[in-house]
Amino acid sequence: MLSALIFAPLLGALLIGLLPSGSNGKNSRNVALIFAGLIFLWSVIIASQFQPGQVTQQFSEFIPWIDSLGLGYNLGVDGLSLPLLVLNGLLTGIAIYSSDESLQRPKFYYSLILVLSAGVAGAFLAQDLLLFFLFYELELIPLYLLIAIWGGAKRGYAATKFLIYTAVSGILILASFLGLVWLSGSGNFALSSINVNSLPLATQLLLLAGLLVGFGIKMPLVPFHTWLPDAHVEASTPISVLLAGVLLKLGTYGLLRFGMDLLPQAWAYVAPWLAVWAVVSVLYGSSCAIAQTDMKKMVAYSSIGHMGYVLLGAAAATPLSSLGAVMQMISHGLISALLFLLVGIVYQKAGSRDLNVIRGLLNPERGMPVIGSLMIIGVMASAGTPGMVGFISEFIIFRGAFAVFPVQTLLSMIGTGLTAVYFLILVNKAFFGRLSAQVMNLPRIYWSDRAPAFILAALIVIFGIQPSWLARWTEPTITAMLSVDNTVATVSLDKGKS
Repeated sequence: MLSALIFAPLLGALLIGLLPSGSNGKNSRNVALIFAGLIFLWSVIIASQFQPGQVTQQFSEFIPWIDSLGLGYNLGVDGLSLPLLVLNGLLTGIAIYSSDESLQRPKFYYSLILVLSAGVAGAFLAQDLLLFFLFYELELIPLYLLIAIWGGAKRGYAATKFLIYTAVSGILILASFLGLVWLSGSGNFALSSINVNSLPLATQLLLLAGLLVGFGIKMPLVPFHTWLPDAHVEASTPISVLLAGVLLKLGTYGLLRFGMDLLPQAWAYVAPWLAVWAVVSVLYGSSCAIAQTDMKKMVAYSSIGHMGYVLLGAAAATPLSSLGAVMQMISHGLISALLFLLVGIVYQKAGSRDLNVIRGLLNPERGMPVIGSLMIIGVMASAGTPGMVGFISEFIIFRGAFAVFPVQTLLSMIGTGLTAVYFLILVNKAFFGRLSAQVMNLPRIYWSDRAPAFILAALIVIFGIQPSWLARWTEPTITAMLSVDNTVATVSLDKGKS
């Protein structure tokens, strides 16, 4: 059942590759859309049959693979990975739908997106450390090619930088995984067989350090963030949607699954420093966003700040803050995808993303009033306006983390105010005022262009009004992972009493 989420997109990529060489890009796009729709539909079916109260892995699949290496084809899904799987299916379909029908080498392009989707799904489903690493590396080459071939003027530089950073990330993660298996005496790489309780704390800290830096590069966190703005600016709009909406979540998912869950003692020891790291990422990312004049770069830097909230929730490691961290992963995926889609439409129709060039796009007659209205919804959600999913996810993180790290939580809350500042600058400069002469004659925007943005905006509002529809899948799993006696909270509060 779970294997279909991996092999269906690979089959779709193969079929697209087998299309006649003379076929136009529309045929490739239609095949890709069919498979993306099937993948999303299948993930929804899995979610409908998922039992939230069952905290163990569900729909498990296991096939012995390479016994000499202790590697098995071991898949499973729980409340941590399920929402991310559905998000991956949704955004893959939106990215394909939003792609330019006249792009060059369409067969290769759509095949790469489907392979990328398969790699991401496999990473979220893998219950074997080595299998996770294989899928984690699988997404590297497709994304590199998607940026390097269909990106902007500096696409070669951005793609190479992404490749180097992600390769270093993979090396560190693999080294930590090998250490976890060999030092713990496990006979295989299965997650269920890893037991680090017998390892000295110093050894656990060394293993955790590799995971923190490896996944910190992927999230990304300061100072490992510099690849992200370049990649976003040079990537096409659909690839930016996938990069911000799904691929960054491999880093946050990895920290929760393999850091907080597998190494709780080491995690508790470094938790105060992780909270400080989160504050630095939040404030630095937000401050950099304020200084940008490129709309896309501003949204890119906002992602760095919002990933800092996830780290804060995970650092506190209370059931509430960790639930908020997972919800922030989903809310950021929806919100960032919406913002990048809208910025892409503005760039396509107006020919610029420069806030010093474009003005007055909310003009009801010759501007983009609908796009402007959707952009206002997106920036309000990102700034944590009540009634939208961005607010509830950040509120849960702050509420759960405050008892453990009050100072760091208050400092992180400043980032919410800074988010409102830089997005107010974006909306005020680009959409209000008199329509600038450079963008007087805008091409028509069709409803088909706006459809993905409407879907994302609706989900942002729906989950903001009814967050329980999102939290119910994850809360039992997170509570079981952390147990009643929370290690980090106990350690931190005890320090405060002494």
